[in-house]
Amino acid sequence: MAEDTRQDKRDRASFSAITEHNTNGMARTSSTSSAAVASSKTGASKKLVIKNFKDRPKLAENYTEDTWLKLRDAVGAIQNSTSIKYNLEELYQAVENLCSYKVSPTLYKQLRQVCEDHVQAQIHQFREESLDNLSFLKRMNRCWQDHCRQTIMIRSIFLFLDRTYVLQNSLLPSIWDTGLELFRTHIVSDSAVQKRTVDGILEQIELERNGETIDRSLLRSLLGMLSDLQVYKDSFEERFLIETNRLYAAEGQRLMQERDVPEYLHHVARRLEEENDRIMSYLDQSTQKPLVSCVEKQLLGEHMTAMLQKGLSTLLDENRVTELTLLYQLFNKVKGGLPTLLQFWRDYIKSFGGEIVCTPEKDKDMVQDLLDFKDKMDNVAQSCFTRNEGFINAMKEAFETFINKRPNKPAELIAKYVDSKLRAGNKEATEEELERILDKIMIIFRFIHGKDVFEAFYKKDLAKRLLVGKSASVDAEKSMLSKLKHECGAAFTSKLEGMFKDMELSKDIMIQFKQYIQNQSEPSNIELTVNILTMGYWPSYTPMEVHLPPEMVKLQEVFKLFYLGKHSGRKLQWQPTLGHSVLKAEFKEGKKELQVSLFQTLVLLMFNEGEEFSIEEIRTATGIEEGELKRTLQSLACGKARVLNKNPRGKDVEDGDRFNFNNDFKHKLFRIKINQIQMKETVEEQVSTTERVFQDRQYQIDAAVVRIMKMRKTLSHNLLVSELYNQLKFPVKPGDLKKRIESLIDRDYMERDKETPNQYHYVA
Repeated sequence: MAEDTRQDKRDRASFSAITEHNTNGMARTSSTSSAAVASSKTGASKKLVIKNFKDRPKLAENYTEDTWLKLRDAVGAIQNSTSIKYNLEELYQAVENLCSYKVSPTLYKQLRQVCEDHVQAQIHQFREESLDNLSFLKRMNRCWQDHCRQTIMIRSIFLFLDRTYVLQNSLLPSIWDTGLELFRTHIVSDSAVQKRTVDGILEQIELERNGETIDRSLLRSLLGMLSDLQVYKDSFEERFLIETNRLYAAEGQRLMQERDVPEYLHHVARRLEEENDRIMSYLDQSTQKPLVSCVEKQLLGEHMTAMLQKGLSTLLDENRVTELTLLYQLFNKVKGGLPTLLQFWRDYIKSFGGEIVCTPEKDKDMVQDLLDFKDKMDNVAQSCFTRNEGFINAMKEAFETFINKRPNKPAELIAKYVDSKLRAGNKEATEEELERILDKIMIIFRFIHGKDVFEAFYKKDLAKRLLVGKSASVDAEKSMLSKLKHECGAAFTSKLEGMFKDMELSKDIMIQFKQYIQNQSEPSNIELTVNILTMGYWPSYTPMEVHLPPEMVKLQEVFKLFYLGKHSGRKLQWQPTLGHSVLKAEFKEGKKELQVSLFQTLVLLMFNEGEEFSIEEIRTATGIEEGELKRTLQSLACGKARVLNKNPRGKDVEDGDRFNFNNDFKHKLFRIKINQIQMKETVEEQVSTTERVFQDRQYQIDAAVVRIMKMRKTLSHNLLVSELYNQLKFPVKPGDLKKRIESLIDRDYMERDKETPNQYHYVA
């Protein structure tokens, strides 16, 4: 009931609005049909009933024509930007009245025609040839702005028509859409007008690209017009992209010739920023993807290879982090950019690293150069290439490739580098720094294929450090051993660990030996310390026979008796080349202690027996080999601590030289260490170490072949070789494998199949 009442009120209100306005040609009606019914009971509620007119009001005879004339005048006033004679509310009500009496179709057609006539008349202002492009654009923009403003005002008057009749007819465009359609049909679709408009816009954009300031709001408005009229893509975007393509293709070609790569990269980044700014300012969002793609293709995609060939090496050599970061970011935008960059990055590392490894003149600094290069490339991968996994893996692969271009030498030099860091007196101040360097070394070590070469040289240097007591830190030694064990397995470090065990066992044996000496009837005035080395663990040393003083020989025999009494079946072989001692000496200045090698000891002890000796006399008395003796005498007579005088004076020891004790020797320290002149590792020694490694490799190949054949019984040559490559941990050529297989066939470990020569059988 409540809803019906509201509806009645609405109808009544609508109706009374018509009856009040005589100006609209409606006649007042004399009869009303409202009635009030009151209850006869005092105090009872009253009920009001409202009914419709019995007869619907009729329009005056000329109402439609008169009203349309008023409306047409109002539309004309709006189009001509003059004042409207009538009240807008009155005009709105007039439209509503006409629509209520089903005049809507006629009204819609009449309004469309008036608007169309006006728009058609506007085309003439764009026919002037004298207008320059900018003035033409401004006139077009003014016309468009006026048209939009007029359409909005007209729609506000005819809003009732728009929301009733037009809304109910889905095929009819709204008044706003009609305005757009008319402007598109009669103004923008005109080929001459459209061409001049687009030409003008493109000219303004080109001026801006060349650095000039333009009216961006004008372009924003005009491009918004094309977008609203749904001709943006066909009329403007296609031509715009063609022009952009042409511009940047020419610019890319020119600048690649004129500018260096860093400058070019910054230019490309700036261009991309400018184009994105254009999209934000006045271009349609739909243009963003094709526009940016076009710029990237012409400035980057077409020049990727040329750019990298021209400048990547320079950027990496000079560590240009900013430009490398920019290069990665830009190439990441282009299809195929990162794979191309990856390939050049890999090639650069192989080339640069190959130069470090394969240049013998750089051997002295090879390892340090490799560490610095690895640090530099790591920094580039992390800072510039956003830790891209592909680039990190490519770097590892490149390092592994170039470091094995020169077999064995990098492994040898890495072992020597570790020795220099672990030896006492190295410049690494703290244990933390030493640990950090060892970690970096292990990264380089991982890339090496022939790790057994490293082991051979590392073992030789470790032996020197342990026996001469030159190790900087036992903790650092054990840390390095732990790293090697983690990297290569327990088998790799078993001998190295055995060396440490020997040193610890030797300490225990010496405690027992001292107790044993104390119990002897004739205690010696010489204190002997012996390191017992297991031959299988330690490097092989060439035995050298020297003439020891009787006291030393006697003490050696005592130790031999003591040791073999505890460990029967063992054989002791003395290594004088590794011995060292502390001598007490008296000079005019007073007593001193000299820390010297065994060879130096034998030479100095001779001067207890005489004042002066020739080099030949010393050689006969000591039995020291000539080269070793010359180095020993040089250290005593030509070094910093000259406890002997050489006649004639000079830096080198010659065959005719004579030596006497320097009683005037002075030194601020009480205990003086006289370093032996270190013989640089000869080529022969290096070759012998390498040959031992190759010999060990042959044994490993033989063992692997027999192990595989014993398990498989019968196997083809190709499968056997494949299996060997899986098991062997060092690089080996197929020809070497073939030689070892032939050797095993000759020694009857296996045989060829009589019918199929490529088939082998295990011989039990």
